[in-house]
Amino acid sequence: MAAIDKYFCSLCPDVGTFTEAVTWCTECAVFLCRDCEKHHQGSGMLKTHKTISKNDYHTLSSTFIPHLVYLYRNIPECMQKVSSQCRDHEKTFELYCSFHACPCCRQCVTYKHQKCHEIKPIADILMPVKLSASVKKIDKNLKILHENIDKITEYLKGRIISNYDQKTKAIEEIQAMRKSIDEYLNKLEEKYLDDLESKHSKLKSQINTLLVQMKQQADHIAQLKNEFSKMTQYGTELQLLIGLQGLEKTTCEAAKKHRGFGK
Repeated sequence: MAAIDKYFCSLCPDVGTFTEAVTWCTECAVFLCRDCEKHHQGSGMLKTHKTISKNDYHTLSSTFIPHLVYLYRNIPECMQKVSSQCRDHEKTFELYCSFHACPCCRQCVTYKHQKCHEIKPIADILMPVKLSASVKKIDKNLKILHENIDKITEYLKGRIISNYDQKTKAIEEIQAMRKSIDEYLNKLEEKYLDDLESKHSKLKSQINTLLVQMKQQADHIAQLKNEFSKMTQYGTELQLLIGLQGLEKTTCEAAKKHRGFGK
């Protein structure tokens, strides 16, 4: 902590001087020398500000300042950047423009708000702010927004649950449909396989019967070939003539039976 006699006026450096401070303005958060204090107390906008001696400031700083630091740290970050000093002109805010909804220093009014008619002392605006209808309205709106967000959150959570239930039900229906289709296809497959097996067995039996008949006919033809060979070797012309007539009739009948096979 700096010694008491090392506190200097915060406003004098603006005019290029350094003067020992005698008081501290709790509203503007600045040290004031005697001349600046007189000007400060004589200003219509600042005369309501509370000031304390630098000795009292030094005494309170060991207990009060840490409390201010605690309060500052608990202020939302967006509010911590709010200053009582005008950034453009480095002057204390003394006025408030209702049209632009912003605090102003005297130079701001001179250069930027000449045509604004709703300029009021900032003290008149600040005193009732916490009890104003705007604060109550915003507080009410925030509560309503919070309640609406809670309702929407619960609704969305409910939708997640209901969507999961619908998904589960749809999966069960699809699986049931798949099972039903599988059972139908299995029965249909079994029916067609049975029909195919029956037709195959019947056709195989018919072919086996024909094979037996073909074997018998082949044996008969082999016998005829043997007899024909002996007939041509040992028979008379008359015997051969009569035998040929019989063989020709037999071969024609056999040829008729074989027509259509192998096509």
